[in-house]
Amino acid sequence: MTAAEEPVEQTAVETPPAGRAVIEAGTPVAGSMSRAAAAVVFEPATARVQVDEQFAAVLRAAADDAAGVVVGRERVRAGAVLAFAVEHAATVHRAGRPVRTDRYFTPRPGSRSVAEELTEAVAAAARRATDERRVRHLGYLLAEVTVSADLDADLVTRALRLSGWLSWRQLALLAAVGRRDRVPLPMTPLEDEPRAWTAWGAREDLADLQRAGLLDPPPAQPRPGGAALPRLRPADLRLTRSGVLVHRVLVLEVLRDEAVAAALADLGLPRS
Repeated sequence: MTAAEEPVEQTAVETPPAGRAVIEAGTPVAGSMSRAAAAVVFEPATARVQVDEQFAAVLRAAADDAAGVVVGRERVRAGAVLAFAVEHAATVHRAGRPVRTDRYFTPRPGSRSVAEELTEAVAAAARRATDERRVRHLGYLLAEVTVSADLDADLVTRALRLSGWLSWRQLALLAAVGRRDRVPLPMTPLEDEPRAWTAWGAREDLADLQRAGLLDPPPAQPRPGGAALPRLRPADLRLTRSGVLVHRVLVLEVLRDEAVAAALADLGLPRS
């Protein structure tokens, strides 16, 4: 047998699991940490950080379920939300916050576990989120609920429903009010009908948060005889109980400072 006739040994190329490829596809939104997050979920022994194995198993199943998503940008968001979930799970793990020990991960008779159902709901919300800045906080929600035994499935579903219609600017306004003790809001009253369109839109966004019961005080109501209404001061704003729920579940405490500053600037307030 000549050298040309000798069989050539084929090197097998291992194809990564389809679910792992989904998480890695989140790179355009979640950045390069998507690959590290995929390793945490699919090859924990090789990863530099760790998350709870029960949580990792739920994320693996969600990634595998999303493997059939073919719409390009939806696939990106499907992977990114899981990568962000890993990121926050690693953060709370390092902080020593224990994973809940109730039946959150236990399959219910004739159904899946609460963890699996909520993960599917959040992944679906992320795929629909054309404003991709929201995806980070949807992923954080998954990890936050994992260490929050006082948040049951119905409560988290309520938070998802309350936040589902909120714009990015409205989330940033909630974050601004939520950190008012750390970064005080201005005492200067807001204009009720600002002339600039951006300021008018931001003022309407704020009023919608008040009308939705996420911020107090509620919008001022017309007085008998047409008396002048008091103008709202940002320093008077407070999160309602519903607002606290949304703020907590979406981990708006860590929403980026520049986004909060931009939202306040849209209201005509100075950037701090």
